[in-house]
Amino acid sequence: MKLNELTIDQAQEGLFRGDFSSVELVRACLARIKKADSRIKAFITVCEKKALNQAREADQQLRKGIKKRLLGIPVAFKDLFVTEGIKTTAGSQVLADFIPQYDATVVRRFKEAGAIVVGKTNLDAWGHGSSGENSAFGATRNPWNQEYVPGGSSSGSGAALAAGMCLAATGTDTGSSIRLPASFCNLVGMKNTYGRVSRFGVIAMASSFDCPGCLTKTVKDQAAILEIISGQDGADATMPDQKVPDYSRILSQETGSLKIGLPKEYFNRGIDNEVGDLVKKAIRKIIDLSGGEIIPVSLPHTKYAMPCYYILVPSEISSNLARYDGIRYGRGRDKFGDEAKRRIMLGTYALSAGYYDAFYLKAQKIRTLIKRDFEKVFSKVDVIMAPTSPTLPFKLGEKTNDPLAMYLSDILVCPVNIAGIPALNLPVGFSKNGLPVGMQIIGSQFSEEKLLRIGYTYEQATEWYKIKPKI
Repeated sequence: MKLNELTIDQAQEGLFRGDFSSVELVRACLARIKKADSRIKAFITVCEKKALNQAREADQQLRKGIKKRLLGIPVAFKDLFVTEGIKTTAGSQVLADFIPQYDATVVRRFKEAGAIVVGKTNLDAWGHGSSGENSAFGATRNPWNQEYVPGGSSSGSGAALAAGMCLAATGTDTGSSIRLPASFCNLVGMKNTYGRVSRFGVIAMASSFDCPGCLTKTVKDQAAILEIISGQDGADATMPDQKVPDYSRILSQETGSLKIGLPKEYFNRGIDNEVGDLVKKAIRKIIDLSGGEIIPVSLPHTKYAMPCYYILVPSEISSNLARYDGIRYGRGRDKFGDEAKRRIMLGTYALSAGYYDAFYLKAQKIRTLIKRDFEKVFSKVDVIMAPTSPTLPFKLGEKTNDPLAMYLSDILVCPVNIAGIPALNLPVGFSKNGLPVGMQIIGSQFSEEKLLRIGYTYEQATEWYKIKPKI
């Protein structure tokens, strides 16, 4: 196997044994970027010189016998995470030349664990999108078929990892933006419980929804990274004082007999037949491996999730983007793209006098009802399983002129963000034309270890992650 195709776990074993160096590992990823990224457009900024210098330092530490969780591992950061001395654009021309003076908490924790920054990945500007086509720096393409989108808004992270340009990549999930690219690119992606990972230093989209996290090749890699980036940092007041479990250690523990909830609202006529069939096959496999039973459940307010989401999120966006006035830093507001303008107008309207009660306040009440739906279901079942996307990856340009159709890509994922609960995307196979399909396992608040354990059991029996795109 090529070095850039290794999992983090495999790469660490090789580095610690001395089979190869961090410099060789980083060069393999950089070579892949040089070969393929002119077509994939996964990166906005590539840090070749810095990455190689960091790799040489990592090799010195390895020779001294120093061991860190991510020592010498090349990773990429979604360009919403501020990085000291490295351009951070949020995928927008407004911040095209912005160079931060500090690192986001997630970035700092990656560095402290020994990770090497190979670059900053492309995204829908400000995180506004489900396809990667709203970037001011060009649309990212899916490595599995370059005529298709990789999912968004963490499009560059998903494409870079799937294409072997790094060994892990960060993302943010406000309504789907880790799970959707993970589903479309045959990756593992975790939307964490709101407050599990610090938002400090992550350019805000919608502050009460944003969840920083990571895309990985395997569940084992996901668990290792979640341990590193989780927990209080003293800079994000929304984080509870919640102990961080030893996620890696509990992976191989038995899941026990599971009660799996299947919401009728998530398996309706709008689900693509291939997607539905593969997800149901995966659920049967999990039952065969772990025991348990399927319990039909209902989340009755699901039908209100999209209108609720697209009132609350643009409202928060309109407030967060108000700071970009071109006076203190960044360029003028005329550099905002069409989608940012659309969301600013929607949010400003929903918050305006005479409409606040009719729209924003009502949406907040619906948010509470959606949260209660999940709480009632989790009193009866251990987890919920459902498709991540109702459809297969769609073609570039297919939905760009129909914003509503684009928004509906998130119909099965945004309720999780509204409720603030965790969900794990797992690869479950491929369509007849070779496009990846993902399934999400949804749990109650701070049940990440349960989701990871179930995901690991399934992954060990199926190993979809071993299949690579041909680029």
